[in-house]
Amino acid sequence: MDHVEIKGARIPVIGFGTLNIGETCAEAVRTAIEAGYTHIDTAWKYGNEVEVGEGIAASGVPRDELFVTTKVTHERIGGGELQRSAEESLANLELDRVDLFLIH
Repeated sequence: MDHVEIKGARIPVIGFGTLNIGETCAEAVRTAIEAGYTHIDTAWKYGNEVEVGEGIAASGVPRDELFVTTKVTHERIGGGELQRSAEESLANLELDRVDLFLIH
């Protein structure tokens, strides 16, 4: 099984996590995608959404062929913060959407 289907979403069962990758994050993401990973997982808290977005762009793989997850910390969800957090993550990733947006 290479994916699970949940409420119409096809989610790859194995994802490439980006916690604590450091300065080679963009290269690691690009390499992971080139190696066949289609699910890329990051979080605002990791401080690497920009680099993850760079790696995605550098891979040359069309956005529709990837499943991108990011997360927001629970401190950033109240009083209208959730939408601002989502918009900030999209800007950091330079993507028009993520496939899964979680509370971390």
